[in-house]
Amino acid sequence: MEKDRNSFIFRLLSTLFVILAINFFLPRMMPGDPFATTSADEVGEEIIVMTEEQRLYYLNYYGLDRPLYEQFLVYIKNLMTGNLGKSIYYKMPVSDVILLHLPWTVLIVMGATVISTVSGVLLGTLSAKNRKNGSDRIMMTGMIAFAEIPSFLLGLILLLIFSVHLRLFPLAGAITPFADYTGLAEQAWDILYHAFLPVVTLSLSQLTGVYLLTRNTLITVTTKDYIRTARAKGLGEKTVWTRHALRNALLPVVTRTGFMIGIMMGGVVLVESVFSWMTLRSAVIGRDYPLIQGILLVIAVSILVCNLMVDKIYGKLDPRVVV
Repeated sequence: MEKDRNSFIFRLLSTLFVILAINFFLPRMMPGDPFATTSADEVGEEIIVMTEEQRLYYLNYYGLDRPLYEQFLVYIKNLMTGNLGKSIYYKMPVSDVILLHLPWTVLIVMGATVISTVSGVLLGTLSAKNRKNGSDRIMMTGMIAFAEIPSFLLGLILLLIFSVHLRLFPLAGAITPFADYTGLAEQAWDILYHAFLPVVTLSLSQLTGVYLLTRNTLITVTTKDYIRTARAKGLGEKTVWTRHALRNALLPVVTRTGFMIGIMMGGVVLVESVFSWMTLRSAVIGRDYPLIQGILLVIAVSILVCNLMVDKIYGKLDPRVVV
């Protein structure tokens, strides 16, 4: 047991170190740097918006003129003290920028995860129970066709329908600008009102995967011997489906949910761009290395935590699984 625990800790630390290395070196592989912002006019001539003296000064100020290995060692040292650095774009600590924007991202991802998982499981169960009917074929065909729509295009479609034509939801933003809230309830409602379309967009983009996995797993599970034994004992169909079939079919769904959170953390960048919530996109365009590193680190750690939670949930669903 002690050997397994040490092996797990070693693998976890190794994974974390690789993540930190990728977070550090990947932004620096992009062309240019935070202080070499250029744009091209129609004839292709570059317009420099910062003098070379200014650029060299800021490179020295942020330590970006040092060798990469020195920058990496400083990055690791700062992380060990909880210092994520200072954002070049926002001119404030990266931790403050992340804490300022993180609640909205978490709201979108968690809300979309819950909605897509619950809806996918319910629809997949319904489809599996009626797999010999025409309704199942119609639902599956529609889901597969729906899955081919990219999340950013789906967001634009929802914006055109519900914001431009029907004017039911705002076009952009996370809250109403300069709103004077009378209480927390009114503020919470305004946040949910702005988050509705982004959450729905991300939910719909992941719904088909959960639906197909639940449907196919249930169809396979219902052919097992223990399902036939449960029916032979006289258990009702509801009990057979909920306590035996669905419980075992949820194992791969839980696994997918853990991976899906990671996928959503990446996909939320496109959705936030459509709805003008653009922290990571702004950081990438501005080559804001500290902010990119901080956001990617939060995403990576979130995925690791979700995978650990998936392992624990596995043990609850199936005691035979050793975690």
